[in-house]
Amino acid sequence: MKLPNWRAIVAVLTTAMTSVAIAQPDFQPSPNAKYVPRLVETMNAAQVQHLKLWYAGKSKNWDLANFELRRLTDSLAQAAIFYPGIPVSNVTTMKEPLLSIADAITVGDSKKFAASMRGLTDGCNACHASMERGFITIGIPTEQRPAGNQVFEPPGKH
Repeated sequence: MKLPNWRAIVAVLTTAMTSVAIAQPDFQPSPNAKYVPRLVETMNAAQVQHLKLWYAGKSKNWDLANFELRRLTDSLAQAAIFYPGIPVSNVTTMKEPLLSIADAITVGDSKKFAASMRGLTDGCNACHASMERGFITIGIPTEQRPAGNQVFEPPGKH
C-alpha cells in the first residue's frame, strides 16, 4: 500500500489554512467564493469522516483509514479557508494529531492509531469550546457499529 507523504500534505494545508484564518473575527464565508458550503455542512462531513476513520482503523483497513483521513483533512482545511474567523491556533493545533494518525496508518499501529484519534478528538472539542460551541462534543465511537451499509473490514476479511 502506497500512502501519500502526509507531512508535506499537512504542512501545505496548515500553511494555507493559517494564512487564510488570520483575518476576520466573524464566521461569514469569504466574499470571493462562488459556492461556499455552510460551516455546519462542512463540520457534519468532518464528523462522519471522523467516525468512518475510527472504524476503518479499528478494523485495520489501513487503505480506507488513509482515504478517510485525507477526506477529514480536506474538510478541516475547507472550514479554515472558507471561514476565516476560525482562530489560527485552532487550525495549527490539529497538525500534530493528524500527522500522528497518518504515521499510525503508515505502519499499521492500532494502539498509536487509537491514541492519536483521542488526541484529534480532544482537539475538535477544544476548538468547539474556544468558539463558544462547547455544547458540540465529539467522542470516540462506541463499540456499537454505526447504522449504515458500509463494511469497514478490509476486503477478504468479512
